[in-house]
Amino acid sequence: MKKTIAVAILLFSATAAWAQQALWGIPQTISPEIHPDNTVTFRLKAPAAHSVQVTGDFLPPQKIETPHGEFEIPGVASLKAGADGVWEYTCAPLAPELYSYTFIVDSLRMPDPANVYQVRDVGTISNIFIVDGARASLYAVQDVPHGTLSRIWYPSPALGMDRRMSVYTPAGYENGNRRYPVFYLLHGMGGDEEAWPALGRAAQILDNLIAQGKAEPMIVVMTNGNASQEAAPGETHFGLLPPTTALPKTMDGSFETAFPDVVAFLDSTYRTIPDKAHRAIAGLSMGGFHSRHISKQYPGMFDYVGLFSAAINPRGDSDSEIYNNEDEKLAAQFAGAPRLYWIAIGDKDFLYKENEDYRHKLDAAGYPYTYRESADGHIWKNWRIYLTEFVPLLFR
Repeated sequence: MKKTIAVAILLFSATAAWAQQALWGIPQTISPEIHPDNTVTFRLKAPAAHSVQVTGDFLPPQKIETPHGEFEIPGVASLKAGADGVWEYTCAPLAPELYSYTFIVDSLRMPDPANVYQVRDVGTISNIFIVDGARASLYAVQDVPHGTLSRIWYPSPALGMDRRMSVYTPAGYENGNRRYPVFYLLHGMGGDEEAWPALGRAAQILDNLIAQGKAEPMIVVMTNGNASQEAAPGETHFGLLPPTTALPKTMDGSFETAFPDVVAFLDSTYRTIPDKAHRAIAGLSMGGFHSRHISKQYPGMFDYVGLFSAAINPRGDSDSEIYNNEDEKLAAQFAGAPRLYWIAIGDKDFLYKENEDYRHKLDAAGYPYTYRESADGHIWKNWRIYLTEFVPLLFR
């Protein structure tokens, strides 16, 4: 019996040692390697590959023609094969920023196996890295007091389901009795309540701006703007559904109609300051569309409104009351003198013309707003920038 136990222990120890070696003992290719001059080297060990490329937003973009007009997509660069089967490419020096990339191996797109830092944008998985400095330091975790990022379920009677959202509470919230203003931050089409925390680095940006005294401590609510979903794909009782942009109830007025459910839950559950002067709403693309229509539908709810590369016009087949009587609703909203109405867009964004036309409409009516135009197109780089600039303007 003792001999049997001893053999079992020996076998277990050998198996555990092998498992540890499988996890930790295999030499890894270093990729990406950020050099002191801000050049970055990408490497992939693929001795049987015939072609290896890297594509990402750190490369000069390519332009493509589509039925909806001209779009920019990330550029592509070729890696060179070394004698050891490791392919390698070093890019030109990069400005401080958070960048994303993937490899293309013999026409197959794949993440970098040497880089565990990945994000999901709808159904696409990409690796990320940060070239530190300047604004990019706001995207990194710094040695400052940290807030709490929670995934919270709330009831939505208007949609007939419980739904999930991400809620950021500032450092010290749990240990005090102070009440806080609330900023509702909305994602774009195909996104969900995971988009701003993961792709937008919202918690890191809030932590760092608050610690620097550049932003007021605030609660930030990142909803799921897809009115047909309970939560992000894989986080509901429907199982591991593939992410998609082809969802029912998209931009048809359902989310805007149900938005008071979110505000009511926040005000009853968190220590908020429940008035217009202490509420802000902003969003990117579809989230900017939602922010525009929610803020005019409920003119007494928000004193701060941000449209980040916003879609402006409702779908042609929409007959929701939310989108009716546009002029009367805008008149009521601006009669209430919102403290900030902030519009931002990239000069190459496919929604540029819609935003330009909307600004002309506001100008013609004499409605005041702040306009921010940046370079580039419909990309997360811009939306992170807008967040860093919009947040310090709130609740001052």
